[in-house]
Amino acid sequence: MDAVFADLDASHLDAIMAIELASYEFPWSRGNFADSIAEGYRCQGLFLREQPDAPPQLAGYSIVMRGVDEAHLLNIAVAPAFRGQKIAPLLLDQLCAWARLQKLDFVWLEVRLSNLRAQKLYLDYGMHTVGQRKNYYRTAHGHEDALVMNYQLAPQF
Repeated sequence: MDAVFADLDASHLDAIMAIELASYEFPWSRGNFADSIAEGYRCQGLFLREQPDAPPQLAGYSIVMRGVDEAHLLNIAVAPAFRGQKIAPLLLDQLCAWARLQKLDFVWLEVRLSNLRAQKLYLDYGMHTVGQRKNYYRTAHGHEDALVMNYQLAPQF
């Protein structure tokens, strides 16, 4: 199976939205992704080709906003057909490799308090919970809190 990371652009919006809609109860809009691309956020996709003559498929993506000394992971998702194949850790590896090349110190993110699967992914990756944001995410019955997590890229002296 061939795998390649590539920057996402407007031509990928249909594939991105298919994954987003299958992944989240309250998904980002197509406009959110278009704006992220237009703003120059790091929009990275992992494309997999299962057969030599098959077209590559978008298996997952990450959307990252760069700060002064940090990267903020805004969105990450894996296509249902590729879940359970270690795609999310590959996306995190690629994000952290890029952030290190940018000489950034941390990766930050928020995750729903109810999203135990994602929390496990991040904790297994070596991230730490550093706080909580009250009523951060919308739910069917109001809002829920988010855990704030970070990953230290460079040793602090």
